[in-house]
Amino acid sequence: MHQASSPFPIDWRRPGHSLQLARSTTIGRTDQSPRGTCVARLRVNGGDVRDFAIELTDRPGELGRVATALSRYGVNLKAVTGLALEHHVLVRIIADDADAARSALEGAGIRFSEGEVVQVLLENRAGELAAVTAKLAEAKVNLRAIYVTGVVDNLVELAIVTDDSKKAKRMLE
Repeated sequence: MHQASSPFPIDWRRPGHSLQLARSTTIGRTDQSPRGTCVARLRVNGGDVRDFAIELTDRPGELGRVATALSRYGVNLKAVTGLALEHHVLVRIIADDADAARSALEGAGIRFSEGEVVQVLLENRAGELAAVTAKLAEAKVNLRAIYVTGVVDNLVELAIVTDDSKKAKRMLE
């Protein structure tokens, strides 16, 4: 029997494993959410997860150049997103090995910026994202990027990049 691989770093479906959550907090109150309490759980995965923002020119082959550079260093992508506006292209990646990704991009002369990723595990229901973003806005934390990095059963894992990851972590603990 083939079992789909988990998008989470730990295969919590195997016997003897459980989904490890370091801390959880209630965000909002049950009287504010008709479906119950909004819950965000900050994932602490023991390693530094980094987001790489890469500005490209709007011409064929640019993303291929990035992908080739990363593949030469054995970098596997955990998440990728991109957007083209007019003649500006922004690609954002989360790699399985931040050091190798950094070396690959630097070695290929590809300009990038990077930031710390805050991983959040939410229940898959209406109001969860609104509660998390309201909590960040209340703390004056600005979002730079947001990724869906996994969906399993009734859980959604988000990777959030902010202008102040320490404050974001404190607000979501």
